[in-house]
Amino acid sequence: MKRIILGRLSYAAEVGRGRINAVCGHNSSVETLRPTSSRLEYARNIFSSMSKEQLQTPHAPLQIRCYASNLQQENCSDGRLPDLQQENCNSGRLPEYLHFHQETSVETREAVSSSFVVLRDFVTEEEEETLLKEVEPHLRRLHYEHDHWDDAIHGFRETERSKWGKASSKILARLQEFAFPNQDEKLALVHILDLAKTGVIKPHVDSIRFCGNTICGLCLLSDAVMRLVNVEDKTQIADIMLWRRSLYLMKDASRYNYTHEVLGEKESYFGSLPVPRERRISIMCRNYPRQEDVS
Repeated sequence: MKRIILGRLSYAAEVGRGRINAVCGHNSSVETLRPTSSRLEYARNIFSSMSKEQLQTPHAPLQIRCYASNLQQENCSDGRLPDLQQENCNSGRLPEYLHFHQETSVETREAVSSSFVVLRDFVTEEEEETLLKEVEPHLRRLHYEHDHWDDAIHGFRETERSKWGKASSKILARLQEFAFPNQDEKLALVHILDLAKTGVIKPHVDSIRFCGNTICGLCLLSDAVMRLVNVEDKTQIADIMLWRRSLYLMKDASRYNYTHEVLGEKESYFGSLPVPRERRISIMCRNYPRQEDVS
């Protein structure tokens, strides 16, 4: 428990340093890579480029994306999109990583679609191995825990790091450049969460005192399903498919107005398709909290 409290205090300390650095015009020394891929450029603008018509889907009794559908959809027989710029298989459908439950309203679909994005295969197998080699020695010294300071996680190990090897730094710089166009906003501390095969992340909203409007994470070692539930209306539910080696970006409405959780082994379904759960490591980056939330 002492280690966890110290970890949270380190976030607070980082926030304080960030405020001072902002005044002094401090620039981060972390090397950044400018992605040239059109897929990343498209994804960076996905929140502003999707029209209202594209966000809406027919009120069918079951809305399951290409990955989860038991029906073969034309041009999607392999279960994934051939290119991120092709937003979906058929015009008017939502991205393949989203599945909304039957009672979900158009307003919820629009809110989640405009504030949550998943990039499949953001890192390669080699890059995943690079990151794992760096974090595994630290994680092996820790025991899996079953109580968390806010009771949000069970069956986990966690740590935070601000210094990385050269190869890992390049991978994280690519992630941070995509998630935080203004690099001065990002927290230097990177959160590493190791979730056991039987571990669960219970529904919660991340504390507004420790991070701002954007949370992004790499999903390593295992596929998983994240569920968003509106904090005021529990019938408004969205499931997010997080593939192994994918990057997810959650901001604004999805970050503040919905609880998020990672479904446990028995509940791990995306639509009608079971998603096997293994041990999962997520590497997460956040930005500074809003001024009004820390004052």
